[in-house]
Amino acid sequence: MKYFIIIVVLAFSLTCGAQSLEGKAKKKVFELEKLIKKAEKKDIDVLKEKTTVRTAKIFLDFAKWDEKNVEENASIFELVKLYKKDAQKLAEDLADFERNDVIKMLDESLETLKMLIQGKITRKESPNVDWTKVKVEGDQITFNNRPVFLADYSWKPKTKKYTDYHGNLSVTGISTRTLSAYNGGIHKRIADELDAKPNNSIGFVFLDHKNTPKWATSQYGENFKMREDTYTAYDIDHPGAREIQQQLFMEAVPKMAGKNYTKLGYMLCNEPHFFTHKDPKKKKLPWASGPVSQYTIDKFKIWLEKKHGGIVALNNLWETNFKDFSSVSIDIPIDITLKGTPIWYDWASFNMDRVTDWFTFLKSEIEKHDPEAKVHIKIMPNLWTENKRIHGIDLEALTDMSTIVGNDSGADHKYIWGKPNGWEKHYAFKWRELCMGFDFMKSVSPNKINFNSELHYLSTVRSRDLYLDPKFSRASFWLAHSYGMTASQIWYWPRQEDGSIRKKSLKGYAGSNNQQPRVTNEVALTLIDLNTYSEEIMAMQRQRKPLRLFYSKTSAINKEEHMDDVFKTYEALHFEGVPLGFVTKDILNKQNHDNWDVIVITETPFVTPEELDAIQSYLNNGGTVIVDNKSVAKNEYGNPLPNLKNANGTLIKLNDIAEIKHKALAILKERKALPEITIAETNAVGTKGCIWRVIKNEKGNNVLSVVNVGKSEAQLAIKLNGSTNISCNDIINGIPTSATPTLKPLDVYFVEVLEKD
Repeated sequence: MKYFIIIVVLAFSLTCGAQSLEGKAKKKVFELEKLIKKAEKKDIDVLKEKTTVRTAKIFLDFAKWDEKNVEENASIFELVKLYKKDAQKLAEDLADFERNDVIKMLDESLETLKMLIQGKITRKESPNVDWTKVKVEGDQITFNNRPVFLADYSWKPKTKKYTDYHGNLSVTGISTRTLSAYNGGIHKRIADELDAKPNNSIGFVFLDHKNTPKWATSQYGENFKMREDTYTAYDIDHPGAREIQQQLFMEAVPKMAGKNYTKLGYMLCNEPHFFTHKDPKKKKLPWASGPVSQYTIDKFKIWLEKKHGGIVALNNLWETNFKDFSSVSIDIPIDITLKGTPIWYDWASFNMDRVTDWFTFLKSEIEKHDPEAKVHIKIMPNLWTENKRIHGIDLEALTDMSTIVGNDSGADHKYIWGKPNGWEKHYAFKWRELCMGFDFMKSVSPNKINFNSELHYLSTVRSRDLYLDPKFSRASFWLAHSYGMTASQIWYWPRQEDGSIRKKSLKGYAGSNNQQPRVTNEVALTLIDLNTYSEEIMAMQRQRKPLRLFYSKTSAINKEEHMDDVFKTYEALHFEGVPLGFVTKDILNKQNHDNWDVIVITETPFVTPEELDAIQSYLNNGGTVIVDNKSVAKNEYGNPLPNLKNANGTLIKLNDIAEIKHKALAILKERKALPEITIAETNAVGTKGCIWRVIKNEKGNNVLSVVNVGKSEAQLAIKLNGSTNISCNDIINGIPTSATPTLKPLDVYFVEVLEKD
């Protein structure tokens, strides 16, 4: 009896505790709603506070579900190595963790709104974006003739409760599995759904390549399906692949053409990758690697003949003795020990070309039925920012081909398994993929919108943190939009309307944003601020990139760690307030050379003769190139190339990165291509961590944006035209702020800088 009483008392106290927290949160919601009405009478914009109220109500409902489903949550926490040991405790505490987070969020909102009402801070009116009335115009999305930025979540329920303040994207999926028969139409139910689909919110069309028609195997053979562990689970080189896509587009695209839900484009593929390599030291194939078909090999033979002209040339390079191109053979997956050899280069290059050809075909077929169609591909930018080049993805060619810059850019912040990563020594998160990837894509296609259709900043399967600082939401989203992002679909919203978790979403759920009220709310508040000052953010996106790094696909294919070498140079130049960009052979040949002042080439020994010609032509026409001794030395097969010549330009040879940086900045200063603002940063790490950009606003004043991605606090000394006699005004809060700020990790500093009289 004694123990029974203890258990009852404990249960009662826990219930009371939960009710107490929920009651406290609801009381604060009521208080904030009351204060909102007071603020509205003073004509104060309260979109942020209304957003916060909605976020609070959503997560209080989630907390109720979590309180009733402790065992289910415990089993989900157990799926994550980092949380497995404490899974039961984490599940028991989750509901109150969420309620406490809601209370903190409401307290912050109440404090800010009180300051607004008291006149201690001010706020510019924010656009409450109507997703049914936005337009894609050139390199921007507009609403009421102003640029805006959009964000929603993958799998979020389409109910008003969620779409009012957290995104209202329309997503339509089409798949060849809906084809009823060979040369038959799509199933009637699907056709009727497309005919009846409301033409409301802006959105995009998701092309599913994971599933194929049931009849495809009998029509095309057992080998039609392949690489079924990837999102393209069939042979793209099989003639049947083109047939079924043509059938699908002929039936489905006319029903969708011109609708709002296609204005963000037809997404040609979800995370394409076609790895084709093996490691003899390992029993299993590397992640996502697989074979190719005879159709692919036959295409490769044609490619080789076009590339080399004669079989003798090929045999000399490959050290083989094939009789003719039809007798050429190659073992695929290719052995990674061949990296750096002619056979590796040829296969890796061909693999990219065949994939680019496939997506070009898909684009052209869609355009037959929707001439105004826009297309993009959900490309993982780390396929470019990291070292591997055996995956078939030519980011430059695919970005150039697309009418919308597509990606699923990420920014890892905490790994839940594996060894520490190099970036963790100096930085709060891994900004390499975000910044360098976006700078490259913007260099290739400067006049297109950028749609991140599966944004992986908040979490991935490997990178997540239940206790993530909400400031990370602001830092990562602010950085991404200032670097070119226009719209995003965030990963992810696995909860259903009743708070339960989608069964297919369990593995990535624990420690993600649907357990984090403040993280989720800060995304929405950041988007509000970005939209309030969208002209300034677009000015940052459109900034001229005077300093360019030369990117060679050739060196990337042949070298073990070429992109690590590229990043070292990029990183050294990245924290100086100068917008960075890239040039390639095609950028040099297609774009106006006045778009930049100087090109830097480091650690790039392999270039094709065509790449060499493009660089030399730039020099011939008066260009400036800084190059190290290792670079532009050999062709794709390792044979020596002629040296670059000054000609009518300026060719500077330097090898030390610090010297290269000093010289490049000196050239920009000489050409008046540096910002009027300078920043000296001091921090405990000893490596710069503040990424900053400067633009002029419509009044002609300097607007400074700084994001501290470093691991430590940073003290900044800001000068304008060499003078410290300046004032800095906090743009978002409309008040003066320090011109010598100390920024904590993940802080965003957004100010107008003026000279004092």
